[in-house]
Amino acid sequence: MARALINSGMLEWAIARAEMPVDTLAERLHVRPDQIELWLSGEERPTFVQAQKAAAILAIPFGYLYMQKPPREDEPIPDLRTVGGKVGHWDVNLRSLMTDILYKQEWYKDFRQQNGEEALPFVKKFSLADKPEAIAADMHAVLHGESGRPRTGTFENYLQSIMLAAEDAGIWVMRTGIVGNNTHRPLAVSNFRGLAVADPIVPLVLINGQDSKAAQIFTLAHELAHLWLGESGVSNVQLGDDDYGAHRKIEQHCNKVAAEFLTPRDEFVLNWRPHMSLNDQVDGLSRHFKVSRVVIARRAYDLGYVDQRTYADFYLLERRRWSDVNRDSGGDFFNTLPVRNGRRFTKSVISEAMRGTLLLRHAGSLLGIQPGKIRKMHERLATS
Repeated sequence: MARALINSGMLEWAIARAEMPVDTLAERLHVRPDQIELWLSGEERPTFVQAQKAAAILAIPFGYLYMQKPPREDEPIPDLRTVGGKVGHWDVNLRSLMTDILYKQEWYKDFRQQNGEEALPFVKKFSLADKPEAIAADMHAVLHGESGRPRTGTFENYLQSIMLAAEDAGIWVMRTGIVGNNTHRPLAVSNFRGLAVADPIVPLVLINGQDSKAAQIFTLAHELAHLWLGESGVSNVQLGDDDYGAHRKIEQHCNKVAAEFLTPRDEFVLNWRPHMSLNDQVDGLSRHFKVSRVVIARRAYDLGYVDQRTYADFYLLERRRWSDVNRDSGGDFFNTLPVRNGRRFTKSVISEAMRGTLLLRHAGSLLGIQPGKIRKMHERLATS
């Protein structure tokens, strides 16, 4: 049987890059762990089929296994995360996600420009020198207009209303907790909660669908602030930390904008009752502002209405009671696909495919689905 003359050092690099134990790789390849060790030592070689499957499992191109040294993997957008006091880590899933996004963005930007769409005026309209209140007010004007923010519905409805308003304003909005449509590759919340690409033609925000609703709403507002400031980046907002886990000025400013956007200071002060405890009024304020209890508690702490110990205790209790985790692990495929890829993007790809101006094969690769499902997706979108 023909053997693949791969570079054992590249296989070792790929395993380390994927942070995958040898035992796990062996199990997925249906071989013994000591067989993998023989490949790593160079004493034996895998078959072509085994090498191809290993490359797919480790999320690298097959040709990488033949290279003399690992390729340089630059960060496509700034890394603004701080996890455990250290700079965030670009794991294999986050890298794959960004590769997929940039591939889609190339087509989407060309599509928009061909259809006469120009740079959106609110992208990079402000800078760090501008007050959070001014930025939040402009976000309100663009997204909610004269009608103001929604006052009814569930937290999920409120989250979706902001996402839809952003899409209507020309922002590409994605909410996904997995790489592509692969439910076996979840995106770790401990690694990142959201990201923004501040392109004036195709501005993008993505929120991690593995996160709780309590965090998703704040993350969405935070990433939208990135667009208004014209600053791309990967974020990992930590509501429980004194500084939101942010040590960079851009992240600190976006947190302030998000807080003002969701819970305007003047309105919050007007509705706060100093003679009442946090626990006695957090539910009412949560319903009033359509944000989670923890966002209300955080705003009260930031404005000096409760001390650090009171907020820390509240946050710990709230984490234990969160039961609204929206783990993106399945559901109706045709309902979740437009959410993962963005509704406007999905409709644009489907419409071009149905018009015959985009090959079904290309449309399928953009959406991460089989070409044969394009027509059914078109029918579902037409009735939604």
